[in-house]
Formats: sequence, C-alpha cells, structure tokens
Amino acid sequence: MRFIPTSIDGAFLVELDLRRDERGAFGRTFCEEAFRLAGAPMTVVQANISLTSKAATLRGMHYQAPPHQEPKLVQCVRGRIFDVAIDIRYQSSTYGRIASVELTGGGDHLFFIPAGCAHGFLTLEDDSDVLYYMGATYAPEAARGVRWNDPAFAIPWPMTPKIISDRDANYVDLQQQGPHRR
Repeated sequence: MRFIPTSIDGAFLVELDLRRDERGAFGRTFCEEAFRLAGAPMTVVQANISLTSKAATLRGMHYQAPPHQEPKLVQCVRGRIFDVAIDIRYQSSTYGRIASVELTGGGDHLFFIPAGCAHGFLTLEDDSDVLYYMGATYAPEAARGVRWNDPAFAIPWPMTPKIISDRDANYVDLQQQGPHRR
C-alpha cells in the first residue's frame, strides 16, 4: 500500500498493492500499522455503506463536531464517485483547502480523510456504492455540515448535482457557522 499526500495535511490517496492472477485480484485495504507509519493513525471502530442509485447525486459535506471528530477511509466498491474533503481544522496549516479524488468500483485507490475534515461526494455513475471505514463511532448530536457549494472552497464539481437531500442542500457556509461548531 502506498500513501500519496494530497493538498490537505494528513489526507492521503491510498494506492493498493493488488496481487492479480487468473482469478482476479487480492489486496489489503487497511492495516493499522501501515496507516500509523504513514502518518494516518486510525483504528477502525465502525463501517458504513452508502448505496446510491442515480448519477449526479450529492452526499455531503458532513463532519462531526468535537469531541466526536472521525477519521475515515473511503472506498468506492461499485460505480464511480468524485470524492472531496475540506480541511476545517482551525489549527491546521492547510485550513480551508480541499482535496478531491475520483474513486471507482473495483479500483485500486481509497481516500483517507483525517479527523476534523468535512467530507462529501458526487456520484458520476448510476448505482455507485461507497464503503466507509470509520475511526470513531457516529454521534448524531455532533453531526454537522457545510454547504456543498460554499464559495470559500470553490470545489470543482465535475457536474451540477441533480439530487441532494434537503439537509445537505440547506447547510450554511462554514464562515456563517461561527465558533459554536468547534
């Protein structure tokens, strides 16, 4: 496994070392020691799956407020997505930056997003399924979000979302959230 740095401190595109033969392929998607040595410490405590039937569906931009921040490792297991992280850690040297990657089902890349970043994705194909390995248990009372098209971040979405939940569509810009989100 190789950890390719992104524009966000502590966020990595994780390239798998797949062993291929006539049966297909096999490889590790997570190794706690490898992640720790790469500067991406995480213990997996929960796994979630998102099943999205239509292309141009946007999910995000979600985060957990302190003290419930959650690192996550994102894998597209079917379809294709445009995956995005926003560094919203006030003390980070990369505060305000975004990192985006395209992930595909059956592909050999995952996206590691450190705790304290907002995360979301846009499906680029119908029937896109995403598996999340989580480093913290979900705390509904800490669930927050930032507007997907907040001009402060200028996320270069590859297409305009056609489907977005009311909750995700109505998040306010990060700057409007003020210090209460910390």
